[in-house]
Amino acid sequence: MNKLAFLFPGQGAQYIGMGSKLCENFSVAEQVFDEANEALGFDLKKLCFQGSMEDLTKTENTQPAILTASVAAFRVYMKEIGIKPDYTAGHSLGELSALCCAGGIDFTDAVKLVKQRGRLMQEAVPEGMGSMAAVSGVEKEVIEKECSRVSKEGSIVVVSNYNSLEQIVISGHVKAVNDVGEQLKSMGARVVYLKVSAPFHSPLMQSAADKFRDELEKYNFYHMEWPVISNVTAKPYPGKEQIVDYLSLQITSPVNWQSTIEYLQNSGINKAVEMGPKTVLKNLLRSNKAITVFSSETTEDISLMKEKLILAKDSEKPINNGLMFITGCIAAAVSTKNRNWDENAYNKGVVEPYRKLVALKEELIKQKIQPTEAHIEEAVDLLKQIFKTKLLPVIEQEERFNKLFKEAGLQSNTGSL
Repeated sequence: MNKLAFLFPGQGAQYIGMGSKLCENFSVAEQVFDEANEALGFDLKKLCFQGSMEDLTKTENTQPAILTASVAAFRVYMKEIGIKPDYTAGHSLGELSALCCAGGIDFTDAVKLVKQRGRLMQEAVPEGMGSMAAVSGVEKEVIEKECSRVSKEGSIVVVSNYNSLEQIVISGHVKAVNDVGEQLKSMGARVVYLKVSAPFHSPLMQSAADKFRDELEKYNFYHMEWPVISNVTAKPYPGKEQIVDYLSLQITSPVNWQSTIEYLQNSGINKAVEMGPKTVLKNLLRSNKAITVFSSETTEDISLMKEKLILAKDSEKPINNGLMFITGCIAAAVSTKNRNWDENAYNKGVVEPYRKLVALKEELIKQKIQPTEAHIEEAVDLLKQIFKTKLLPVIEQEERFNKLFKEAGLQSNTGSL
C-alpha cells in the first residue's frame, strides 16, 4: 500500500527565479506570493524572481522566501492533485513550512515568524565568529568524538545536522570547526566549509532561541490536519501545545533528518513530494531506494505526480469480491498438478509464494479491510510464479486465471503470461 509524505526544504535551497514557473502557470501560487508581500510589507516576489542573490541569501530574506515558495508549491499540489499526506516533515526552516501546510500556523503568521527567526539567528553571533562544514566519508561516532575533544569553554563545535548516512554537518566557532575539519580530513573524510552567515543549530544560537520563544508566544497555533515530524525528536508533534517548545529548541538542537527519514520509512512511507525550491532533500535520499521522491517546481513535475500518484491512489480503492479472488488463487495453487521435481525450485517458486498468498489473505481478514487493486496484482503475481514453477502450460494458466476473475466478477488483468 502506498503511503505519502511531504518534505519541506530549509535554508540553502534558494535561488533567483524560485517559484516563478509555478506563478506563471497557476494563479494559486501567485496568490501565495501576494499574501507574503502584504504580510511582510515589501516585494518578496520581486526579490525571489528578479532580485540579487546577495539580498536573497540574507537569512532574514531567505527564510520567508523559501517558506513562501514551499507553501506555493503545496497549494498548487493540493489544487491539482489533492492527495493528502500521511506525514509531513521539514528540514530546519522547513519544519515551519510543514506546520503551516498542516494547518498548525496561519501562513501570514508563519511568514512573519520566519523573517524574525532569520533576523534573530543572524544577529545571535557576530559576523566571522561562526562557521559550519559538511562532512562525509567518516562515521558519525568519529565526528561526534572529535567535536567533543576539540570543544572547550569559549570555543565549541557540535554536530548540527544528521542529514543522511553519508553526510553530517558540524557547527560552532570558526577555529573549533576548522580544527575538527582538518583532523577529519587527515582521517580520510571529505570536508566542505559552508558559506553561511551564522553557526546554525549550535549552542551559539541560544540568544536567538530565547528571543524566538518570546516571539512565538505572541501567536496562535492550531490543531494539525496530519502528523508533522519534529527535527528535535524525529517523531510527530504530540499536539499544538508543543509548537513553541519544539521550534525554540530546534534553533540550538541538531537537525535529526536521518532519524526522521527512518521514522517515515518504518511507518510505511514509500513516496514523498519535496515541496519547495530545488531538490536538496531528494538528493539526500538518492541512496534510499525505499522512498521515491517527486519534485514540485514545474508543470512537468505536477503532470508526473498526477500520473504516478493518482494512479497509485486508484490502485488502493477497495475491490468487491477481492477476498473471494485471493481465496480462489490459494485453492488454484494447491489443486494445480506439479510437473517440476526440482526440490529447490519448488520451495522457492511454490512454497514461498503460497505462504505469501495465505499471509496476504490472513492480514486482510485481520485488519477487516477489502483488498485493493494492488492486493489483487500481488495475488496474481504470486500465482503466476506458482503456475510457472509447476510447469503448467501457458494456455492452461490463462484458462485458470480467466475462470478465477469470472467467478469473482472481476475484470481480467494478468498481462502477458
